[in-house]
Amino acid sequence: MTFQDPSWHPETLAVRAGQARSQFNEHTEALYLTSSFVFDSAAQAAARFSGEEEGNVYSRFSNPTVTTFQDRLAALEGAEACVATASGMSAILSLVMGLCSSGDHIVASTALFGATQQLLGNIMTRFGVRTTFVGQTDPAAWAAAIQPETKLFFLETPSNPLTEIADIRALVEIAHARGVLVVVDNCFCTPILQRPLDLGADLVVHSATKYLDGQGRVLGGAVAGPKRLTDEVLKFLRTAGPSLSAFNAWILLKGLETLKIRMQAQSDGALALARWLEAHPRVARVYYPGLPSHPQHALALRQQQGGGAIVSFEVKGERTEAWTVVDHCRLLSITANLGDTKTTLTHPASTTHGRISPEQRAAAGIRESLLRVAVGLEAVADLQDDLARGLARI
Repeated sequence: MTFQDPSWHPETLAVRAGQARSQFNEHTEALYLTSSFVFDSAAQAAARFSGEEEGNVYSRFSNPTVTTFQDRLAALEGAEACVATASGMSAILSLVMGLCSSGDHIVASTALFGATQQLLGNIMTRFGVRTTFVGQTDPAAWAAAIQPETKLFFLETPSNPLTEIADIRALVEIAHARGVLVVVDNCFCTPILQRPLDLGADLVVHSATKYLDGQGRVLGGAVAGPKRLTDEVLKFLRTAGPSLSAFNAWILLKGLETLKIRMQAQSDGALALARWLEAHPRVARVYYPGLPSHPQHALALRQQQGGGAIVSFEVKGERTEAWTVVDHCRLLSITANLGDTKTTLTHPASTTHGRISPEQRAAAGIRESLLRVAVGLEAVADLQDDLARGLARI
């Protein structure tokens, strides 16, 4: 049996929620490495497969370790239910395939992650699901883009990499007045810094690969929200199989245990680094919600519990100057992943957003001079020294 108190604080939920001990009464969560489960009788097997009886059937869609992770993340997000997937992108795919049909329409932000833009703008069109992209911060544009076939608003706030903040409450009001669901990618904030469902959103999507793991070890994704909606996502996952492995779920559970202290520490480090970059003579502009110079700073203060750990900045120059900074760093890891305890550095125009068109990059504000830093847990002074080495060369 599981015990969970709704009054527990987030850091307690991150450590304790969802755990169900076996007959061995283990202290830490058990790792169930099995492809299938044995039934007591033919009748029980039939009842499990039909859904008449709760219980595990096959690890493609039911595994105790995965269930624990799902329940824990649902508790953190304030959601009724959660479906875990193999990656963040498979979570988005499963959500769209589970909730949309040919002929449906999606309104999405131009500031979405590059792979999400590819999925919605190119791949899903082959299946008759159209997407209109609008400015992240312009509620009127979202309202104007609604069509009779519109099923979803899909937004990512803060956005990757410019940390644009969408007004979730305003978009929820617009969408719900027209019977449209609101989906929020909460990857950058996690439920520690932002709970979109509390702001009226219908579903939350995660790349668990990022901060939920927090140490760059495994891939994972999740969709959380009301059971009537997550059940539709689960139907697709059960058949198509973009499933989270039990081992990855177990690693993610360990990551959740330190989520709050990591998010707080990394947000503090990001704010300090952003202030330093803003004062640097070779930096043209800094994008960080915790800075008063950020266009949605006031909204971020209302909607989030911190600025997050992503700092993006434009150097004075173009690609050559940006790459010079990257190539002269010795501490920061040159990689496109984020959410790690190790700080990472990437050039979005040639990596994370390299597969979208130049026009799409321009619409998203992704310039050749832009760099993204995902702040980890190193000393901020050491990060500053490393970036200073590269900035001094331009």
